[in-house]
Amino acid sequence: MITCLQKKMKHQEEKASLCALGRIFGFEPKIALALIANLGSAENVFSLDAKELDRLTGPYFKYKGQICPQAVEQAAEELFRLERQGIRFCGYTEDAYPPLLKECEDAPAGLYIRSISPIKDLWKDSISIVGTRDISPYGREWCSRIVDAAAGTPERPLIVSGLALGTDIEAHRTALDRGLPTIGVMATGPESIYPVRNRDTAERMAATPGCALLTDYPPGTAPLAIHFLRRNRIIAGLSRSTILVESKIKGGGMATCRLAFSYNRDVYALPGRIDDLRSQGCNCLIREKIAEPITSVDTLMSSLGLKAVSRRNRTSFLEILTGCYSKTLPADKIGMMNDILQLIRSERGITLEEISRKTGLGYGQISEMTGMLEIEGFICIDLLQRCSINYKNV
Repeated sequence: MITCLQKKMKHQEEKASLCALGRIFGFEPKIALALIANLGSAENVFSLDAKELDRLTGPYFKYKGQICPQAVEQAAEELFRLERQGIRFCGYTEDAYPPLLKECEDAPAGLYIRSISPIKDLWKDSISIVGTRDISPYGREWCSRIVDAAAGTPERPLIVSGLALGTDIEAHRTALDRGLPTIGVMATGPESIYPVRNRDTAERMAATPGCALLTDYPPGTAPLAIHFLRRNRIIAGLSRSTILVESKIKGGGMATCRLAFSYNRDVYALPGRIDDLRSQGCNCLIREKIAEPITSVDTLMSSLGLKAVSRRNRTSFLEILTGCYSKTLPADKIGMMNDILQLIRSERGITLEEISRKTGLGYGQISEMTGMLEIEGFICIDLLQRCSINYKNV
Protein backbone atom coordinates (compact mmCIF):
# COMPACT_ATOMS: atom_id res chain seq x y z
CA MET A 1 0.00 0.00 0.00
CA ILE A 2 1.37 3.44 -1.01
CA THR A 3 1.74 5.80 1.93
CA CYS A 4 1.12 9.56 1.85
CA LEU A 5 4.86 10.15 2.13
CA GLN A 6 5.51 7.91 -0.88
CA LYS A 7 2.85 9.77 -2.88
CA LYS A 8 4.46 13.09 -1.98
CA MET A 9 7.90 11.84 -2.98
CA LYS A 10 6.49 10.54 -6.26
CA HIS A 11 4.88 13.91 -6.90
CA GLN A 12 8.14 15.74 -6.21
CA GLU A 13 10.02 13.39 -8.53
CA GLU A 14 7.54 14.13 -11.34
CA LYS A 15 7.74 17.87 -10.67
CA ALA A 16 11.54 17.83 -10.80
CA SER A 17 11.42 15.77 -14.00
CA LEU A 18 9.06 18.30 -15.60
CA CYS A 19 11.36 21.11 -14.54
CA ALA A 20 14.29 19.28 -16.12
CA LEU A 21 12.36 18.78 -19.36
CA GLY A 22 11.53 22.48 -19.41
CA ARG A 23 15.21 23.34 -19.12
CA ILE A 24 16.20 20.92 -21.87
CA PHE A 25 13.38 21.51 -24.36
CA GLY A 26 12.45 25.13 -23.60
CA PHE A 27 12.69 26.19 -27.25
CA GLU A 28 11.24 22.92 -28.56
CA PRO A 29 8.42 22.14 -26.11
CA LYS A 30 6.65 19.87 -28.57
CA ILE A 31 9.40 17.30 -28.07
CA ALA A 32 8.92 17.34 -24.30
CA LEU A 33 5.14 16.95 -24.66
CA ALA A 34 5.58 14.11 -27.17
CA LEU A 35 7.88 12.24 -24.79
CA ILE A 36 5.42 12.70 -21.91
CA ALA A 37 2.52 11.52 -24.06
CA ASN A 38 4.46 8.48 -25.28
CA LEU A 39 5.80 7.41 -21.89
CA GLY A 40 2.96 8.51 -19.61
CA SER A 41 4.93 10.84 -17.37
CA ALA A 42 7.99 13.09 -17.23
CA GLU A 43 9.55 10.80 -14.64
CA ASN A 44 9.46 7.88 -17.09
CA VAL A 45 11.48 9.89 -19.61
CA PHE A 46 14.45 9.97 -17.25
CA SER A 47 14.11 6.30 -16.31
CA LEU A 48 15.00 5.20 -19.85
CA ASP A 49 18.36 3.56 -20.37
CA ALA A 50 20.54 4.42 -23.39
CA LYS A 51 19.16 1.65 -25.59
CA GLU A 52 15.54 2.49 -24.84
CA LEU A 53 16.19 6.15 -25.55
CA ASP A 54 17.83 5.28 -28.87
CA ARG A 55 14.87 3.16 -29.87
CA LEU A 56 12.50 6.00 -29.05
CA THR A 57 14.38 8.99 -30.46
CA GLY A 58 17.03 7.54 -32.75
CA PRO A 59 20.80 7.40 -32.19
CA TYR A 60 21.43 10.98 -33.37
CA PHE A 61 18.99 12.74 -31.04
CA LYS A 62 20.74 16.03 -30.17
CA TYR A 63 19.38 16.13 -26.61
CA LYS A 64 20.41 12.56 -25.82
CA GLY A 65 23.23 13.45 -23.42
CA GLN A 66 21.01 15.82 -21.44
CA ILE A 67 18.36 13.23 -20.55
CA CYS A 68 20.02 11.76 -17.48
CA PRO A 69 19.36 11.40 -13.71
CA GLN A 70 21.70 14.31 -13.00
CA ALA A 71 19.33 16.68 -14.82
CA VAL A 72 16.51 15.72 -12.46
CA GLU A 73 18.75 16.08 -9.40
CA GLN A 74 19.80 19.58 -10.47
CA ALA A 75 16.17 20.53 -11.12
CA ALA A 76 15.12 19.25 -7.68
CA GLU A 77 17.84 21.36 -6.03
CA GLU A 78 16.76 24.38 -8.06
CA LEU A 79 13.10 24.00 -7.06
CA PHE A 80 14.07 23.69 -3.39
CA ARG A 81 16.04 26.95 -3.57
CA LEU A 82 13.26 28.75 -5.42
CA GLU A 83 10.58 27.63 -2.99
CA ARG A 84 12.50 29.31 -0.19
CA GLN A 85 12.26 32.52 -2.26
CA GLY A 86 8.50 32.19 -2.64
CA ILE A 87 8.68 30.87 -6.22
CA ARG A 88 6.74 27.71 -7.05
CA PHE A 89 6.81 25.43 -10.09
CA CYS A 90 3.74 23.98 -11.79
CA GLY A 91 4.34 21.17 -14.27
CA TYR A 92 2.38 20.16 -17.36
CA THR A 93 1.02 16.93 -15.85
CA GLU A 94 -0.18 18.58 -12.62
CA ASP A 95 -3.85 19.33 -12.00
CA ALA A 96 -3.04 22.98 -11.23
CA TYR A 97 -1.53 23.62 -14.69
CA PRO A 98 -3.57 26.28 -16.60
CA PRO A 99 -6.17 24.34 -18.64
CA LEU A 100 -6.31 26.72 -21.61
CA LEU A 101 -2.54 26.72 -21.99
CA LYS A 102 -2.57 22.94 -21.87
CA GLU A 103 -4.70 22.95 -25.03
CA CYS A 104 -1.79 24.47 -26.99
CA GLU A 105 0.48 22.07 -28.85
CA ASP A 106 3.58 24.03 -27.80
CA ALA A 107 2.71 24.53 -24.13
CA PRO A 108 5.75 24.66 -21.81
CA ALA A 109 6.63 21.66 -19.68
CA GLY A 110 6.19 23.84 -16.63
CA LEU A 111 5.84 27.35 -15.23
CA TYR A 112 7.69 29.18 -12.47
CA ILE A 113 5.13 31.23 -10.52
CA ARG A 114 5.26 34.00 -7.93
CA SER A 115 1.91 34.52 -6.21
CA ILE A 116 0.41 34.46 -2.75
CA SER A 117 -2.64 32.59 -4.08
CA PRO A 118 -2.94 28.84 -4.65
CA ILE A 119 -1.85 28.14 -8.21
CA LYS A 120 -5.08 26.35 -9.15
CA ASP A 121 -7.09 29.45 -8.16
CA LEU A 122 -5.29 31.73 -10.62
CA TRP A 123 -6.80 30.37 -13.82
CA LYS A 124 -10.16 32.06 -14.31
CA ASP A 125 -11.71 33.59 -17.44
CA SER A 126 -9.03 35.88 -18.80
CA ILE A 127 -8.27 38.49 -21.45
CA SER A 128 -4.79 39.02 -22.84
CA ILE A 129 -4.00 42.65 -23.67
CA VAL A 130 -0.89 43.46 -25.69
CA GLY A 131 0.57 46.29 -27.72
CA THR A 132 3.45 48.60 -28.39
CA ARG A 133 5.86 49.94 -25.79
CA ASP A 134 5.60 53.30 -27.56
CA ILE A 135 1.95 53.72 -26.65
CA SER A 136 0.16 56.92 -27.71
CA PRO A 137 -2.33 58.89 -25.58
CA TYR A 138 -5.06 57.33 -27.75
CA GLY A 139 -3.81 53.82 -27.02
CA ARG A 140 -3.30 54.51 -23.33
CA GLU A 141 -6.81 55.89 -22.98
CA TRP A 142 -8.45 52.94 -24.73
CA CYS A 143 -6.36 50.39 -22.90
CA SER A 144 -7.54 51.94 -19.65
CA ARG A 145 -11.15 52.10 -20.86
CA ILE A 146 -11.17 48.44 -21.89
CA VAL A 147 -9.81 47.23 -18.55
CA ASP A 148 -12.12 49.60 -16.70
CA ALA A 149 -15.12 48.23 -18.60
CA ALA A 150 -14.06 44.65 -17.80
CA ALA A 151 -13.90 45.61 -14.13
CA GLY A 152 -17.52 46.73 -14.34
CA THR A 153 -18.79 43.32 -15.45
CA PRO A 154 -20.05 40.66 -13.03
CA GLU A 155 -17.39 38.20 -14.26
CA ARG A 156 -14.44 40.54 -13.50
CA PRO A 157 -11.96 38.64 -15.71
CA LEU A 158 -8.24 38.11 -15.25
CA ILE A 159 -6.04 40.48 -17.27
CA VAL A 160 -2.93 38.89 -18.81
CA SER A 161 -0.03 40.83 -20.30
CA GLY A 162 3.75 40.85 -20.58
CA LEU A 163 4.92 43.36 -17.94
CA ALA A 164 6.64 45.46 -20.65
CA LEU A 165 6.60 49.24 -20.92
CA GLY A 166 3.68 50.96 -22.64
CA THR A 167 0.56 48.89 -23.24
CA ASP A 168 1.45 45.98 -20.94
CA ILE A 169 2.11 47.98 -17.81
CA GLU A 170 -0.90 50.22 -18.48
CA ALA A 171 -3.12 47.12 -18.55
CA HIS A 172 -1.56 45.69 -15.37
CA ARG A 173 -1.77 48.95 -13.41
CA THR A 174 -5.34 49.69 -14.44
CA ALA A 175 -6.35 46.16 -13.47
CA LEU A 176 -4.73 46.53 -10.05
CA ASP A 177 -6.36 49.93 -9.53
CA ARG A 178 -9.77 48.52 -10.48
CA GLY A 179 -9.40 45.42 -8.31
CA LEU A 180 -9.08 42.96 -11.20
CA PRO A 181 -6.66 40.04 -10.98
CA THR A 182 -3.73 40.36 -13.38
CA ILE A 183 -0.86 38.10 -14.44
CA GLY A 184 2.46 39.23 -15.90
CA VAL A 185 4.20 36.75 -18.21
CA MET A 186 7.93 37.42 -18.05
CA ALA A 187 10.72 36.83 -20.57
CA THR A 188 13.33 36.34 -17.86
CA GLY A 189 14.00 33.93 -15.04
CA PRO A 190 11.51 34.02 -12.14
CA GLU A 191 13.88 35.78 -9.77
CA SER A 192 14.34 38.95 -11.85
CA ILE A 193 12.07 41.74 -13.08
CA TYR A 194 12.51 43.41 -16.46
CA PRO A 195 12.33 46.28 -17.09
CA VAL A 196 13.53 47.42 -13.69
CA ARG A 197 11.30 50.51 -13.74
CA ASN A 198 8.26 48.21 -13.54
CA ARG A 199 9.52 46.50 -10.40
CA ASP A 200 7.09 48.24 -8.03
CA THR A 201 4.10 47.17 -10.11
CA ALA A 202 5.46 43.63 -10.44
CA GLU A 203 6.00 43.32 -6.70
CA ARG A 204 2.49 44.63 -6.10
CA MET A 205 1.14 41.95 -8.45
CA ALA A 206 3.08 39.19 -6.71
CA ALA A 207 1.66 40.31 -3.35
CA THR A 208 -1.99 40.73 -4.46
CA PRO A 209 -4.45 37.79 -4.17
CA GLY A 210 -5.43 36.39 -7.56
CA CYS A 211 -2.44 37.99 -9.28
CA ALA A 212 0.88 36.46 -10.28
CA LEU A 213 4.16 36.72 -12.13
CA LEU A 214 5.05 33.69 -14.21
CA THR A 215 7.63 32.48 -16.70
CA ASP A 216 8.79 29.25 -18.28
CA TYR A 217 12.41 30.42 -18.19
CA PRO A 218 14.74 29.01 -15.52
CA PRO A 219 16.64 31.22 -13.07
CA GLY A 220 19.44 33.27 -14.57
CA THR A 221 17.73 33.82 -17.95
CA ALA A 222 18.54 37.26 -19.38
CA PRO A 223 15.99 39.47 -21.21
CA LEU A 224 17.15 38.72 -24.78
CA ALA A 225 14.95 39.53 -27.78
CA ILE A 226 14.42 35.85 -28.64
CA HIS A 227 13.11 35.22 -25.13
CA PHE A 228 10.30 37.74 -25.62
CA LEU A 229 9.20 35.99 -28.81
CA ARG A 230 9.02 32.63 -27.02
CA ARG A 231 7.18 34.23 -24.09
CA ASN A 232 4.41 35.54 -26.36
CA ARG A 233 2.87 32.08 -26.91
CA ILE A 234 2.10 31.85 -23.19
CA ILE A 235 0.32 35.22 -23.21
CA ALA A 236 -1.76 34.04 -26.16
CA GLY A 237 -2.34 30.57 -24.71
CA LEU A 238 -3.61 31.63 -21.29
CA SER A 239 -6.71 33.41 -22.63
CA ARG A 240 -9.65 32.74 -24.90
CA SER A 241 -9.34 36.30 -26.24
CA THR A 242 -6.41 38.57 -27.07
CA ILE A 243 -6.71 42.33 -27.61
CA LEU A 244 -4.16 44.36 -29.57
CA VAL A 245 -4.25 48.00 -28.50
CA GLU A 246 -1.55 49.47 -30.74
CA SER A 247 1.30 47.98 -32.76
CA LYS A 248 3.58 48.73 -35.66
CA ILE A 249 3.38 46.33 -38.59
CA LYS A 250 6.14 44.25 -36.98
CA GLY A 251 6.07 43.81 -33.23
CA GLY A 252 5.63 41.43 -30.34
CA GLY A 253 1.94 42.24 -30.08
CA MET A 254 1.42 41.19 -33.70
CA ALA A 255 3.21 37.91 -33.05
CA THR A 256 1.07 37.27 -29.96
CA CYS A 257 -2.15 37.88 -31.88
CA ARG A 258 -1.12 35.60 -34.73
CA LEU A 259 -0.31 32.89 -32.21
CA ALA A 260 -3.70 33.38 -30.53
CA PHE A 261 -5.38 33.08 -33.92
CA SER A 262 -3.45 29.84 -34.60
CA TYR A 263 -4.81 28.49 -31.30
CA ASN A 264 -8.37 29.23 -32.52
CA ARG A 265 -8.75 32.00 -29.96
CA ASP A 266 -10.61 35.28 -30.53
CA VAL A 267 -8.53 38.30 -31.50
CA TYR A 268 -9.58 41.96 -31.32
CA ALA A 269 -7.74 45.09 -32.42
CA LEU A 270 -8.23 48.79 -31.83
CA PRO A 271 -8.49 50.56 -35.20
CA GLY A 272 -6.43 53.70 -35.73
CA ARG A 273 -5.46 56.31 -38.30
CA ILE A 274 -4.06 54.77 -41.47
CA ASP A 275 -1.05 57.11 -41.33
CA ASP A 276 -0.19 56.28 -37.71
CA LEU A 277 2.67 53.77 -37.46
CA ARG A 278 1.38 52.59 -34.08
CA SER A 279 -1.95 51.59 -35.62
CA GLN A 280 -0.65 49.87 -38.74
CA GLY A 281 -0.47 46.49 -37.03
CA CYS A 282 -4.04 46.69 -35.73
CA ASN A 283 -5.38 47.83 -39.09
CA CYS A 284 -3.46 45.01 -40.80
CA LEU A 285 -4.97 42.31 -38.57
CA ILE A 286 -8.44 43.72 -39.16
CA ARG A 287 -7.86 43.80 -42.94
CA GLU A 288 -6.62 40.18 -42.90
CA LYS A 289 -9.73 39.08 -40.95
CA ILE A 290 -7.54 37.87 -38.10
CA ALA A 291 -8.93 40.44 -35.65
CA GLU A 292 -12.35 41.94 -35.07
CA PRO A 293 -12.32 45.75 -34.84
CA ILE A 294 -13.09 47.33 -31.49
CA THR A 295 -15.80 49.93 -32.06
CA SER A 296 -17.02 50.44 -28.49
CA VAL A 297 -16.28 48.98 -25.08
CA ASP A 298 -19.87 47.81 -24.66
CA THR A 299 -19.79 45.85 -27.92
CA LEU A 300 -16.38 44.45 -27.01
CA MET A 301 -17.55 43.26 -23.60
CA SER A 302 -20.51 41.52 -25.22
CA SER A 303 -18.24 39.86 -27.80
CA LEU A 304 -15.97 38.69 -25.00
CA GLY A 305 -18.92 36.98 -23.35
CA LEU A 306 -18.93 39.35 -20.41
CA LYS A 307 -22.43 40.14 -19.26
CA ALA A 308 -24.11 43.49 -18.81
CA VAL A 309 -21.71 46.20 -17.82
CA SER A 310 -22.58 47.68 -14.44
CA ARG A 311 -22.38 51.43 -14.89
CA ARG A 312 -20.72 53.22 -12.05
CA ASN A 313 -22.13 56.64 -11.33
CA ARG A 314 -19.30 58.81 -12.55
CA THR A 315 -18.77 62.13 -10.87
CA SER A 316 -18.50 65.16 -13.16
CA PHE A 317 -15.15 66.87 -13.73
CA LEU A 318 -16.38 69.94 -11.88
CA GLU A 319 -17.37 67.90 -8.82
CA ILE A 320 -14.00 66.13 -8.80
CA LEU A 321 -12.10 69.40 -9.11
CA THR A 322 -14.21 71.09 -6.43
CA GLY A 323 -13.55 68.23 -4.03
CA CYS A 324 -9.83 68.45 -4.73
CA TYR A 325 -9.25 72.22 -4.81
CA SER A 326 -12.16 73.92 -2.97
CA LYS A 327 -9.96 74.71 0.06
CA THR A 328 -7.03 76.07 -1.93
CA LEU A 329 -8.38 77.67 -5.12
CA PRO A 330 -11.14 80.23 -5.87
CA ALA A 331 -14.27 79.01 -7.66
CA ASP A 332 -13.48 80.89 -10.87
CA LYS A 333 -10.10 79.14 -11.23
CA ILE A 334 -11.70 75.75 -10.60
CA GLY A 335 -14.16 76.64 -13.38
CA MET A 336 -11.27 77.42 -15.73
CA MET A 337 -9.66 74.07 -14.93
CA ASN A 338 -12.97 72.35 -15.64
CA ASP A 339 -13.11 74.07 -19.05
CA ILE A 340 -9.57 72.85 -19.75
CA LEU A 341 -10.48 69.26 -18.83
CA GLN A 342 -13.57 69.37 -21.04
CA LEU A 343 -11.45 70.66 -23.94
CA ILE A 344 -8.83 67.95 -23.48
CA ARG A 345 -11.55 65.29 -23.37
CA SER A 346 -13.06 66.48 -26.64
CA GLU A 347 -9.70 66.99 -28.38
CA ARG A 348 -7.30 64.25 -27.23
CA GLY A 349 -3.69 65.25 -27.89
CA ILE A 350 -4.35 68.98 -27.83
CA THR A 351 -1.23 71.00 -26.97
CA LEU A 352 -0.83 73.69 -24.34
CA GLU A 353 -0.55 76.37 -27.05
CA GLU A 354 -3.79 75.19 -28.64
CA ILE A 355 -5.56 75.21 -25.27
CA SER A 356 -4.32 78.76 -24.70
CA ARG A 357 -5.58 79.89 -28.10
CA LYS A 358 -8.99 78.22 -27.76
CA THR A 359 -9.68 79.35 -24.20
CA GLY A 360 -8.25 82.85 -24.57
CA LEU A 361 -6.16 82.33 -21.44
CA GLY A 362 -2.47 83.17 -21.32
CA TYR A 363 0.08 80.44 -21.92
CA GLY A 364 1.47 80.92 -18.40
CA GLN A 365 -1.96 80.36 -16.86
CA ILE A 366 -2.54 77.26 -18.99
CA SER A 367 0.89 75.89 -18.09
CA GLU A 368 0.22 76.40 -14.38
CA MET A 369 -3.24 74.83 -14.37
CA THR A 370 -2.38 71.86 -16.59
CA GLY A 371 0.68 71.29 -14.40
CA MET A 372 -1.59 71.08 -11.37
CA LEU A 373 -3.94 68.71 -13.19
CA GLU A 374 -1.02 66.50 -14.17
CA ILE A 375 0.36 66.40 -10.61
CA GLU A 376 -3.04 65.25 -9.34
CA GLY A 377 -3.13 62.56 -12.03
CA PHE A 378 -6.14 63.98 -13.88
CA ILE A 379 -4.30 64.38 -17.18
CA CYS A 380 -1.12 63.17 -18.90
CA ILE A 381 1.20 65.52 -20.81
CA ASP A 382 3.81 64.05 -23.14
CA LEU A 383 7.15 65.51 -24.24
CA LEU A 384 5.47 67.42 -27.08
CA GLN A 385 3.07 68.99 -24.55
CA ARG A 386 0.11 67.03 -25.90
CA CYS A 387 -2.58 66.41 -23.29
CA SER A 388 -4.93 63.51 -22.66
CA ILE A 389 -7.34 62.56 -19.91
CA ASN A 390 -6.15 59.96 -17.39
CA TYR A 391 -9.36 57.96 -17.19
CA LYS A 392 -8.08 55.93 -14.25
CA ASN A 393 -8.36 58.97 -11.99
CA VAL A 394 -11.39 60.88 -13.32
